[in-house]
Amino acid sequence: MFLDYPKISATNSETEPDRLERLSRVYGYAAGLADLDGNSECIEKLAKLHDHKGTLMVIWHAAPTSQEIGYFLRAWQSRIGDESNQVEHALMISESAQRAVEASESE
Repeated sequence: MFLDYPKISATNSETEPDRLERLSRVYGYAAGLADLDGNSECIEKLAKLHDHKGTLMVIWHAAPTSQEIGYFLRAWQSRIGDESNQVEHALMISESAQRAVEASESE
């Protein structure tokens, strides 16, 4: 059993709490697709899901494969999600990597 769930957040979640519920369902849908494909690494790479005004932001600890990107697109396009293709993916930058970037920019 995998218990290290990604962080889930949404713009205006205080006034629209259904956005957080929708993200939980999208996560479950995408995790189910990964499981059907025998992909156990997908959910381990996932850091955060965020709904930014109808755009799904998927933040990863490690670079996703095109297949993994497809899981979240398919989930967001479904009736469970937003029924749109507005999905963006990004890698999470570790603090040490961020400090290195900032140090090189200041030189």
